[in-house]
Amino acid sequence: MRSFFAAAFIALLCLTLTAGPACSQGSEYRLQPTDVITITVHNQPDLTTKTRISSDGSISFPLVGKVEAVGLTVQELEHRIKDLLETDYLVTAQVLVFIESYHERQVSVMGEVNEPGKYDMPEERDLTLMQAVAMAGGFTKHANTTKTRVMRMENGKKKTIIINIKEITEKGRKDKDIMLCPEDIVFVPESFF
Repeated sequence: MRSFFAAAFIALLCLTLTAGPACSQGSEYRLQPTDVITITVHNQPDLTTKTRISSDGSISFPLVGKVEAVGLTVQELEHRIKDLLETDYLVTAQVLVFIESYHERQVSVMGEVNEPGKYDMPEERDLTLMQAVAMAGGFTKHANTTKTRVMRMENGKKKTIIINIKEITEKGRKDKDIMLCPEDIVFVPESFF
């Protein structure tokens, strides 16, 4: 029975890990504080700007000043700057935004996993709970997979989500797998049976 569970778990993880961005919800990257971006405007070399998004979520751009950037996709920021430039300064503006470096996004996986620790999240896509457990080497033989906890901060308050991973691995309920947020803590408790 254990070898069946192990085989089913590995097969599900392989499917989850190879599915890539198409299976993740909201996989388009949204800009975050400390991301470093380069902005260019076609035929306007004086406007080329390399900047880090500030902790308040904004950047400073020539001619238009402070621009809110956090939470936007690259395309949304391009449109926002284009609109601001075309309002008062340029007839038509072709704006390109390139992400030079991403802010650090990590999750912690602790408890009954083979390699507990902090793990980097992929830069341009989401990370699921099952993918994080796979990064941590999978479950130990003592893991209680029915009460895995995900702890996170939401609007300044601690939130705990309890996930029954057996429903995902044994019943194929991929809809029960959740997307993790940066700084989430995954804790897999020990089974006492």
